Amino acid sequence: MDSRQSELARALVEQIEIGVIILDSELRIQYWNNFISQCSGKQLQYALQQHLTRIFPEADTPSLGTMVAQAREQGQHVYTEWRENPYLIHLPYALSGQPSPLMLQNTLLFPFSDMDGQLCFGLLLYDTSEFARSKRQLDAALRALCHKQIEQDQLIKKLEKANAQLLQSEKLAAIGQLAAGVAHEINNPIGYVFSNLKTLAGYVHDLLRIIDAIDGAASLDELRQLKHSLEYDYIRNDVEALIGESEDGIDRVKKIITSLKDFSHIDDDEFRLADLHRGLDSTLNVVNNELKYKAEVVKEYGELPEVECIPSQINQVMMNLLVNAAHAIEQFGRITLRSGQQDDWVWLEVEDSGQGIDPQVLNRIYEPFFTTKPVGKGTGLGLSLSYNIVRKHSGRIEVFSQPGQGARFRVWLPARQPTAEQAQEDAGQHD
Repeated sequence: MDSRQSELARALVEQIEIGVIILDSELRIQYWNNFISQCSGKQLQYALQQHLTRIFPEADTPSLGTMVAQAREQGQHVYTEWRENPYLIHLPYALSGQPSPLMLQNTLLFPFSDMDGQLCFGLLLYDTSEFARSKRQLDAALRALCHKQIEQDQLIKKLEKANAQLLQSEKLAAIGQLAAGVAHEINNPIGYVFSNLKTLAGYVHDLLRIIDAIDGAASLDELRQLKHSLEYDYIRNDVEALIGESEDGIDRVKKIITSLKDFSHIDDDEFRLADLHRGLDSTLNVVNNELKYKAEVVKEYGELPEVECIPSQINQVMMNLLVNAAHAIEQFGRITLRSGQQDDWVWLEVEDSGQGIDPQVLNRIYEPFFTTKPVGKGTGLGLSLSYNIVRKHSGRIEVFSQPGQGARFRVWLPARQPTAEQAQEDAGQHD
């Protein structure tokens, strides 16, 4: 390096606001810049060739020994942060314009060779007070954000719990609205079963008379005359019919009760493989009385695999769509149920021949509490909760309607629920 380059390098080192100390292999001071002189209050001329720890006794620590060993033996650049030690060298005087002495300092010790190939060390000291202040502010901000995140997580849990309760309330409200019809559906078979039992009681009484007469009858002719007078042949045939009818009635009640139990499951919140057609038939059992006086129900089921879902919630969606379809029909119409599969998706569809949906309100049908039904006919939550259930299942609802030409709702569901990564990718694509 020529003299011109040396002068430029020295001028640069003297002007920068970083402490620079050059040491020989024995840690004797060979040079330091003006920054060290101003901040330490010590003059270089009195420190030349003196050991570093003689001029700065506070540096005589195991930490310095470790740094020197790493730099000498491994040729490493050794860096320490202000958080590890308050300072390596005490520099109590601030530069002009600086707010405080250099108490928070980072250090860098590195080995190099001089012009003669002798080992030397460079020691750099620089102030990190401003960074530390910024970091404290950043830490405070991060703590505040973490606190807000915790509050947000707690709020989300409360909202999820409230949504689950709202879903259950709507489920029970829907069943409540259908209670009279369900009671009627149960009362019919129970009524004729009860009637059959009374008839059977009379038949049993007559049969017991015939059996009791065996011991006291004088002849077979007398028994035959008693059987004829009690219409034994008619009783025998009618008993079989009454038992068959009663079994059918009890089976009908059992199906209705089973369907109601499916809708009353509060804790059913786990995805599992399910037969959607079976669930749809169960739903029809619940709403049968609501539908049979309003529409002919036609099934056009396709081939479906078992679908990963929460069955009771999908049943709730289909019940809402079926009840809405019935309410949309003014006189007597037709409700068609369809199903099908397309690639990895399945779909269920409810179409009615009702009055259709006004285009002006079509974009509001999923809003909570929005309803076009008369007071007492609906809560305005059915389609909103149905929409949320289908979204929870990573699916979608499509609606096709024109005024006076009915409406068609199609529910799309993935046959298998996507992983968390796939769900995030799908959400990003739809944003």
